[in-house]
Amino acid sequence: LVSLLLIGIAAWGIGFGLISSFRVVGVAIAVGIFLFLIALVGLIGAVKHHQVLLFFYMIILLLVFIVQLSVSCACLALNKEQQSQLLEVGWNNTNSARTDIERNLNCCGFRVFDPNEVCSSDCFRSHQCQPCAPIIEEYSGMVLRFVGGIGLFFSFTEILGVWLTYRYRNQKDPRANPSAFL
Repeated sequence: LVSLLLIGIAAWGIGFGLISSFRVVGVAIAVGIFLFLIALVGLIGAVKHHQVLLFFYMIILLLVFIVQLSVSCACLALNKEQQSQLLEVGWNNTNSARTDIERNLNCCGFRVFDPNEVCSSDCFRSHQCQPCAPIIEEYSGMVLRFVGGIGLFFSFTEILGVWLTYRYRNQKDPRANPSAFL
């Protein structure tokens, strides 16, 4: 479900022109496809009661849990100062994201508006733009808390999946010969 959601959101963002960075969309789609394939391995392993597939599913799901829990905790632990530094580094290192932000939020520049710089915002023509940093910082805190909370929720459902896979993997296949060892 999460994998299809990631793929759908990335396609929606590029379809409506909200995101023009191919890297962002490519990473979201790649992660979505990876998670879909992992879920498919778990499903096939459970249906066929295949010990090896269930083992690899369990290990990969545990690794995804560790990464997701780490990222979620990092999102929730960032303070305003760290968010501001992270946003400024991102602003200075990406031109396509900067253009998208200026166009969508109707602002120019990061900390100060400079009428001599090129800006893709509508307010640039009237030279009445405000800097983007306050607007982005307002949204970023809210988004980081939301993403961190959702990630934390899904990381605990993943550890539940690891535990259930471990329990199911060690059970005897009901379709197997009753006199067989496993």
